[in-house]
Parts: sequence; C-alpha cells; structure tokens
Amino acid sequence: MLTVVADAEVTPAAPPLGVSVLDEIVRDGARRMLAAALEAEVAAYIDAHVGEVDEQGRRLVVRNGHAVPRQVLTSAGAVQVSAPRVNDKRVDEATGERRRFASAILPAWCRKSPKVTEVLPLLYLHGLSSKDFVPALEEFLGTDAGLSAATITRLTVQWQDEARRFNERDLSGVDYVYVWADGIHVNIRLDEEKLCLLVLVGVRVDGTKELVALTDGYRESTGSWADLLRDCKRRGMRAPVLAAGDGALGFWGALREVFPETREQRCWFHKIGNVLSALPKSAHPAAKKALAEIWNAEDRDHARRAVAAFKLAYGAKFPKAIAKIIDDQEQLLAFYDFPAEHWIHLRTTNPIESTFATVRNRSKITKGKLVERTTRNAQAKATAEAA
Repeated sequence: MLTVVADAEVTPAAPPLGVSVLDEIVRDGARRMLAAALEAEVAAYIDAHVGEVDEQGRRLVVRNGHAVPRQVLTSAGAVQVSAPRVNDKRVDEATGERRRFASAILPAWCRKSPKVTEVLPLLYLHGLSSKDFVPALEEFLGTDAGLSAATITRLTVQWQDEARRFNERDLSGVDYVYVWADGIHVNIRLDEEKLCLLVLVGVRVDGTKELVALTDGYRESTGSWADLLRDCKRRGMRAPVLAAGDGALGFWGALREVFPETREQRCWFHKIGNVLSALPKSAHPAAKKALAEIWNAEDRDHARRAVAAFKLAYGAKFPKAIAKIIDDQEQLLAFYDFPAEHWIHLRTTNPIESTFATVRNRSKITKGKLVERTTRNAQAKATAEAA
C-alpha cells in the first residue's frame, strides 16, 4: 500500500502515518493564513483607536494576549486557532457597558465558519499556483471584516514567499517512479472558465507520494503542460517510468516532448465515462461489467481476451464506443507490466481525484454563491433604476 510523506521544505513536520501530505499542506496553510488574518484584523482595530486615552494618558484599546486555542472545522480538516484578544476599556455612553472587540472573521462562538470553510483550502491551493491570494481574500473577507485593501495586500507577501519556495525547490534529489497528472477546475476566476490548476503528483522509489507541481494553465493545452514539465526538468526532475492521466489532457504531447522515455497509462475512470457516453443508457449496466473484466483482469493476456469479447458484443452496433478502447488499448493496459500490488494505484488518477474532491465541491458552491450574489445585485440595481 502506498503511503504519503513530505519533504521538510514543503511541510514543517511529517504527517502521521496514512495521512495525505496534500491535506497536511492545505491544513497547515489554512492555519497560518487564518492566524495572520486575525492578527491583521486586531492590529487594524487597535490602530483605529490609537488616539483614545484615559485621564492618565494610557491607551484605552490595547492587545491582551491570545485566547485559549480552539479547533475550527474547515474542509481541510480541524485547524487549531489561538485568536488574539483585545482589552477595550472604553464605555458605551448609550448603554453604560464596556465595549468589546468582536472578530468579523472568526466570532467567539464559531467552531465551523462557512466563510473560512469555503475560502481557506481553495485559496491556499490557488495561491500556490498563481501567487495571487488577494482576489479571494477581498471576495470572502472584504473591508467589512476589518481588513482594508492595503492590509490584505500586506498579508499576501508571506504566502507569496511560500508559494515561490514551493515552485522553486530542487527536485534533483528525488526519483519519481510514477506520476499522475490532471487539471482541476476551481472556477475561482469566473471570467476564465477553462483556466484550471495543473496538478502533478509523484510516487518515490520507496512508495511514498507527494505533490510535485501545481500551476495555472489550460487542461487540454500541450503548451501549458510543457511549461510545467520543462520547469520540473530544469529543477532536476528525472523522467518517471510511467505517467497516468486522462486521455483528453494536453499533458501527453508535452510528456513526449520533455520526457519521451516515460510510458503512458490512460485513466480507466475517465475512459469508462467516455465509453458509456457513446452507448445508450440501457446498455450501461452490461457494458460496465464487460469493461471491469478488462481493467480487473488477472493479467495482460486475460485483459486482451476481455477486450476482444467487448468488441464482439458491442462492435457491430456501437463502433465509436469500441474505438475508444481499441485506439488506446496499449496505454490502457500499460499498468500490467508493473508489480500487481501497484495496479490499483496506476490504472486511475484517483491519487489526485480523491485529494481534490473537496476543492472541486467547494469551488462549485463558491461559484453558485457568487453567481447568485451577482444576479441579486443586478436585480436590485434594475429595481432602483426603474423607481
């Protein structure tokens, strides 16, 4: 079974056995981003009242250490937060009670904030690729959360430095036997629908997986993937033995250019979807079973016999469905040339799919909310103009 570890450069400490290093990267990034945002919010609040003093000239609004650490549940997992506290000695003239600082980012009662849940994991992954954290911070936190545009800009500096270190780290000391490639659409920029995160995950000689590269690009663009692979090669990455991915990726043209010696493995999960799209729904149950006989065969010879049986059963009526298997047969069966215990990992892009499933779901929710908000604002504007 493949396990997951990380270099000390990527995460401050190795995750527990069996825990995804990608999840650890996201969780650690979310924790530090939240801590920095809370510190900036408190600093802005204190600066706004720096001129208010008592009769002895002592400031009425000052820092007061940190609250007891607590766990905040996000889509990246439980993130431990120690929120900064404020000692506000001012008295509200209307009520006669002491004024209190209340964080708009993380209220005192909050254990699972929708805003934090939506933005932090997505923002951290997007920022790693583009080094641009500002748009999402402004969209989800905004100035009404106590963070001015200038404060948000200052906060991005430390995250940009981390993204730069990740994208410039030396890869010459690691041999990646296998790699998986996929394009993850996050829809964080709605004006560029086809732009996505190009993700490359690798497995070392000792069987440990890690995130190799993450950058912005176009999923079907050979040029985008070639830029990513050339950058990895420039930083010392050697050609992996096998690469797995969806057949629609521009990755394959780039791979043949940069690492021509690397063998190709098509993802069976994507391939099954492509084949079923060329068949009527009534044929799907039987076709799925026939396809399973191919990718789940005990060896390559049995798999080839299963391909022949599938062709015999569906070739006369559905030649397009058959062509999707026959045209990529060698690439679909490449995993049979490797140790049997690796087959379950090599025949799909699940190492990427499973890790980024939450990001995909969150990006869909985020896009829906942004579209809903835009529509609502447009309707309000139209009503005001009509009045």
